[in-house]
Amino acid sequence: MAALAGISIDYYIRLEQGKETNPSVSVLRGLARALCLDAEGTEHLFALADRASGRSARPATGPSVRPGIRQLLEKLRPCPAYVRSRTNDILTSNPEGLALLAGIDEWPAERRNTTRYVFLHPAARTLYPDWTEAAAATVAQLREAVGADPDDPNLTALVEELTEASPEFVALWKRHEVRRRRTDRKTFCHPVAGEITFLYESLEIEPGGQRLAIYQTPPGNPAHDAVHLLALTVKKSYM
Repeated sequence: MAALAGISIDYYIRLEQGKETNPSVSVLRGLARALCLDAEGTEHLFALADRASGRSARPATGPSVRPGIRQLLEKLRPCPAYVRSRTNDILTSNPEGLALLAGIDEWPAERRNTTRYVFLHPAARTLYPDWTEAAAATVAQLREAVGADPDDPNLTALVEELTEASPEFVALWKRHEVRRRRTDRKTFCHPVAGEITFLYESLEIEPGGQRLAIYQTPPGNPAHDAVHLLALTVKKSYM
């Protein structure tokens, strides 16, 4: 491994033993190459090294969402959209964004977390056609967040809660997979609107980890009609 990374055996042993906590950029790139890491894995490696060396500390995300972002959520309707913290707490949402995650509105606002929802809300098992893949993706994203800020007490508390409550979470957590979904196609089997496939975008809007999640459908597509059905349902519930 040391030879593949282009470093001495002595130095590699010091890294493994935790005696060297400030590797250079060239060493990190060599290790990423030797380990055949993809772009996300490499980014995760750099984040871990930054934390270990004390080179950076990402600011914590507060619960406050800028008024302009709240206005944007309203403008995006009927496209479901919400803002999440680094720990995947839903900080604010338009009505369709909350309605998309069927049943999450049954939980108090402080419990509305998309990772918690996947593992602990019974509706999630049928909302996601491939629940296993959805669960793996959300754990890999959480692993990336923990790697970037392992001292975040909110992240630690969420991992501990899910470790106690879900053996499936424990099994996935042990994989140490890292993934960050900035864009993707996501399909939901919604109990009211039926099957909808979205083009999903995740945009970072604050340095501390706030992300805007937007679910779009192309006009003229059956999924677009399903979104309008979801919006009509929301309107009735708010009347």
